Amino acid sequence: MRGLRDKVAIVTGAASPIGIGFATAKRLAEEGALVTLTDINHAAVEERAAELRQEGYRAIGIAHDAIDEASWENVLATTRGELGPLDILVNNAAIAVQAHIVDMELSDWRRQLDVNGTTAFLGCRIATREWQSSGRVGAIVNVASTASLVAGEYGGAYCASKGAVLMLTKVLAIENAKHGIRVNSVHPGWTKTAMLGDSLDDPEAQTAQIKALIPAGRLGDPSDMAAAIAFLASDDAAFCNGTALVVDGGLTAQ
Repeated sequence: MRGLRDKVAIVTGAASPIGIGFATAKRLAEEGALVTLTDINHAAVEERAAELRQEGYRAIGIAHDAIDEASWENVLATTRGELGPLDILVNNAAIAVQAHIVDMELSDWRRQLDVNGTTAFLGCRIATREWQSSGRVGAIVNVASTASLVAGEYGGAYCASKGAVLMLTKVLAIENAKHGIRVNSVHPGWTKTAMLGDSLDDPEAQTAQIKALIPAGRLGDPSDMAAAIAFLASDDAAFCNGTALVVDGGLTAQ
């Protein structure tokens, strides 16, 4: 993809070896980018960064509480010092809390909106402030979900939080276009990640049921999402701004 070589990228929520965050960091590195991987799990995210370094890529891992403003300042400063000025931000940190609204605790609702929504707000704000003040241009890709487009039982907080990410993306795209800053979102469908596995009571049976709903007949792979994210971050997507790119094997086309 054009325009990714030597670009500096931050990818949040990148600790899981089978997650979208790590797959994205690896794809960007393969395209020539210098990558900061962040996660609240420092040991795990440093392991992922070390894996990339062992393959010959430039990558660092940083402990990061993405709900905390000061933690964002540290991530940006450390990235600038070790890799260079920021060019690409991928907001991927997320959790899923499943419950009917009538049964949901307020604390779970708030945590879901914070981890999925507030983290994206803070990341977008610090990146756009950095670029506007320096005159640099950049690209943000927010990882939303098909849950921002269609509702699902037990998904009230998750759907609401990802819907917030969708509209945050569109507003930021409008506000920052005149500065040469692009903001887009990727909307994964059912994907083979640890988050999905943790949410299933009977993984084998439920996975078969999910596959039957998807026209493509399979779950998404983290690499599918990483390819879409890398595209939106690249110069090949230079005229994409405020785009919601759905990657779901045809699920929401029905």
